[in-house]
Amino acid sequence: MISNSDPTDLTLSLVSPIVLPSLFKEGTPLKLGIMASGNGSNFEAIAEAIASKQLNARIQVLVYNNPGIKAAARAERWGVAAVLLNHREYKRREDLDAAIVETLRQYEVEWIVMAGWMRIVTPVLIDAFPDRIVNIHPSLLPSFKGVRAVEQALDAGVKITGCTVHLVCPEVDSGLILVQAAVPVLPDDTPETLHSRIQVQEHRILPQALAQLAVGMVRSKRD
Repeated sequence: MISNSDPTDLTLSLVSPIVLPSLFKEGTPLKLGIMASGNGSNFEAIAEAIASKQLNARIQVLVYNNPGIKAAARAERWGVAAVLLNHREYKRREDLDAAIVETLRQYEVEWIVMAGWMRIVTPVLIDAFPDRIVNIHPSLLPSFKGVRAVEQALDAGVKITGCTVHLVCPEVDSGLILVQAAVPVLPDDTPETLHSRIQVQEHRILPQALAQLAVGMVRSKRD
């Protein structure tokens, strides 16, 4: 029974079900390259899922674009290589993406996870890893694409928003949807409070989506 006074209960009741007989499979782990621009809480969620054997993967490298961010400190704590590629030092987005591709190949990355990467990527990166780039976005796509998705939801007056894990394609915040979780919008929500509750669900569904990939439950449109 859902408690009307407890928004946490309501949130959990709205999470999309994940049908996985086992989140851990013996065999070759996914080789992940994670891209982050800020706090790195989704990086931490992935690292914890790997450590607890809920996800058969290995983080090869963290690529980040803002000096001194918390994500880099998290990578250091987990013993993961972290490479700074400051976007301010590149004249074009394509030049930055070329440097990212070179770095990811150096670390033998097979799958990319954009975990709070606040830069639009170009075909230079997408074509180098076709159907191998995963993004987490704080809305129930296709609603509220682009930046300030949480603010867009509040401005629109919707009663439910959430988060989406999807494959990356040239169109921003599009591509094959892997997993979604719904989060209620409460009457007194601010962008900060709503985003905080959405992040709780991001930390659940991002490792779950990667686990689906690890056990071969997701097929790209190319298959």
